[in-house]
Order: sequence, then C-alpha cells, then structure tokens
Amino acid sequence: MEILVTINDWLWNPLVVLALGLGLALTVLTRGVQFRLLPDMLRQIRAGKSGGKDATEGISPFQALALTLSSRVGVGNIAGVATAIAAGGPGALFWMGVMALLGSALAFVESTVAQIYKRKIDSRFWGGIPYYIERGLGLKWLAVVAAVTTIALYAVLAPGVQANNITAAIDTATGVSPWISGVVLTAVFAFVVFGGRKRVVGVADILVPVMAAGYILAAVVVLAVHATEIPGAVALILGSAFGVDSVFGGIVGAAVAWGVRRAMFSNVAGVGEGTYGSAAADVSHPVKQGLVQAFSIYIDTLFVCMATGLMIVVTGNYNVVTEDGQQLADNLPGVEAGAAYTQAAVSSVAPGVGPVFVAVAITLFAFTTLVAFYYISETALTYLSRTGVRGGWVLALRLVMIAVTMYASVQSADLIWAIGDVGYASLAWVNMLCLLFLAKPALRALRDYDTQRKAGLDPTFDPEKAGIPGADYWIGDDAPARR
Repeated sequence: MEILVTINDWLWNPLVVLALGLGLALTVLTRGVQFRLLPDMLRQIRAGKSGGKDATEGISPFQALALTLSSRVGVGNIAGVATAIAAGGPGALFWMGVMALLGSALAFVESTVAQIYKRKIDSRFWGGIPYYIERGLGLKWLAVVAAVTTIALYAVLAPGVQANNITAAIDTATGVSPWISGVVLTAVFAFVVFGGRKRVVGVADILVPVMAAGYILAAVVVLAVHATEIPGAVALILGSAFGVDSVFGGIVGAAVAWGVRRAMFSNVAGVGEGTYGSAAADVSHPVKQGLVQAFSIYIDTLFVCMATGLMIVVTGNYNVVTEDGQQLADNLPGVEAGAAYTQAAVSSVAPGVGPVFVAVAITLFAFTTLVAFYYISETALTYLSRTGVRGGWVLALRLVMIAVTMYASVQSADLIWAIGDVGYASLAWVNMLCLLFLAKPALRALRDYDTQRKAGLDPTFDPEKAGIPGADYWIGDDAPARR
C-alpha cells in the first residue's frame, strides 16, 4: 500500500501543475471558448444527428453527452469529493471549481480532436486517444501504448473504485454483505455488457439525466434547510483555499493538490475518457461535439460535485487529517472518508433516509460509470483489432471486467482507490502530453467554426479548407459537408 501511495505522489504532484497550466493556456488560446460559446453549448446538446434522425451510424450529441457523463458522473462526485475535503480541507472545493473551469477548455480540445480524427468502421463511428495519436501525430507505436493503457485503466484498474463504493454504501445503509451485493452487481453488469453497444448507450441515455437531476434536487433541499449556514461555509471554503483560515490555512498546498486531483478523477478533463463517446457522435462539425463535452464538465463538477461538497461543509459532516497525521477536524469520529460523509449530510435533514438515498445514488452513478468503462475499453480494443487483435478478445474483455467487478466489491477501499489513482494519472500523462502537440488542429477547427457562425451558417467541416491533414472521414463521400 505504501508503494502505491508513493507512486501516486510521484505521478500526481507534477500532474496537478500540468493540468492547471495546460487548462489555462488552452483557455487563452481558444479565447475562453468555455465561456463565450456557452449559448452554443446548450444549442448543440439539443441538436440531432447530422445525417438526420433516421441515420443508422453514430449517436446523437445528447446520447454522446449522456454516455460521457455516465463515466464522469460517478463515485468521484460523492465519495471522491469527501476524500478531497478529508485530505485538503474545505478549501479543496474551491480548487475543484477552478479545475472545472479550466478543465472545460481541456475537454473541448480533446473532444474536438477526437471528432476530427474519428474513423468509420463497420458503419459505426469510433475514435478517442489512440485514434487521434495515430492520425494526428503519426505515431502508431504511441497510439498502441495509449490503447493498451486505456484498456488497463478502464477494464482492470478503475472499475474497482465504482464496484467497491457501491457495495460499501449498500452495506452502510442496509447491512447487506458486500459479497451478496457484489454478486448481484456483477450479474446485472454482465447482462448489460453482453447486450452490446445499443444496450450500453441505452442505459446511459435513460439513467444519467434522472440520477443527476434527482441528486442535485436532494442537495438543494439539504442546503435550503441549512440556508443560514451557507455564508459561513462559503467563507470557510474561500479562507481555506487561500491559506487565511485559522484552522485550515496551513494546508493550502494540500487543498490545491487534492482539489485538482479529485476534480480530474471526477470530470476526467485531460485524461481523455470523454473522447471515446465524443467520437461516436454524428455531427456536421467537430467543434459542435467539443462544445457539448465542455459543458459536461460544468454538469459534473460545478453542479454535482459542488452539490456534494456544499452539503458536507454546510452540515459540518467531515473530518480533516493532514498528510503527517494531524487531526484538524474530527466532526465524525471514527468515520472513514467517503460516501459516509454525504450520507451523514443528507441524514441531517432526513434522519435515517440519508444512508439509503446516497446508497441508491452511488449505485446508479457508479453502475452507469461501469457501463461507460466497458464502452471505452471496447473502443480501445477495436483500435487494436485493426493492428492484429481478433474476435475472442472482446469476450476476454467482458470476462475480465466482470471478474474485476466481483473482486473489488469485497476488497479494502484504500487499496482500490490507490490502484485507480495510479491508472488515471498514467493515462492523463500520455493524453495531456499529446494534447500539447494536438491543440493546433483543434484551434484551426474552432477558427473555422467561428468564421462560419459569424457568416450566419450552420457550420460544416471541410478539413482541407481548415488546413487540417489526416482527417480521413471528413473528406469521404458520406462526410456531412458532401451530403
């Protein structure tokens, strides 16, 4: 366990600086795309497929949003926020918000690039990190490394965090053994992933809007009951974030590190997780889906994560322990950082209901995340199948993810979180370093989009006019600009 903690520190400490720096740089280079094109974001979410509602290939922008949100909105939004507060104090929430605003630019660029370099294989759109590394950078070996890293993360390292938190939350709420809930979870997960891509997308399409809206509504109720404590809580968060609070001011560095770390774990901006669902969308211009995915960061972090964090801080249901073991806050003696903080916060308004409600929320959030993880892993495997991997590997992928889900359901939470953190940091390093060189085509696509919008047109993409090579799909006979 100590080895994993050391590896995580080595990976994450410089990654926090890279993520903030790259997010700020892209915000400047795109002229604040995540702010100035907010109306376009909302408009594109409601748009249909570029090929019309009867088009068989691709999914709609909203379905792509739901698919990526199903991976983004998960355990990180409930348990992850709690662990950020426990390690970095209330100030971690402020830095989560900062990372969301800057990370939205990261999500825009990586998702736009995923659309630019997507491929049409067997009448379906596929794309993501390995696809744009190969087509955009011309580094096939690095694309293979990225695909293998993606599969390692989403099929082996990350699913455990979701499964473990589901069974732990159910155990806290109902006393049902993790072994029993783990078996049920594994069986339902197997049913979905063996149902194929349509069932995967269908689950996300239905559950994501319902679960997010229900959870935020519950948070609003809790905050309304504690309305008089909100100003003090906001002052505490800001004071802790900038090192002026008398109790938490000394851990401002931890507030920044854990705020950014858990924001990235939750919204995965810069990690590349959203690029796979983004590439599957059928749109007439890559920037359209980039805008949709930029907005998804707001939903994940500014809405859902902040709802969790404010509930916890306003009700005072949290502990804070420094890296060297100093106890700065002990409001929930003996309670482990995680979903239990949120369960206690909801219980402050509805005694006895909090544990069950949060357990249901975590189950829905985490399950849809598991389903999205399968979709991402299959997409990366599809990329590898063009370079030598064949049929039986899809079955192997499903069996591995099912086995990991069952194994993690009954393991230590600390171990599972540490394993997941290593995986996310590893893929984030690969993706963000590549984005340093792939930002240029995204910026050119954005300039092309802006020009067409100013001319009163509904933008369509022609990579040759935009000066972007390697975008093979967009120059084919069935590309939107040639229909």
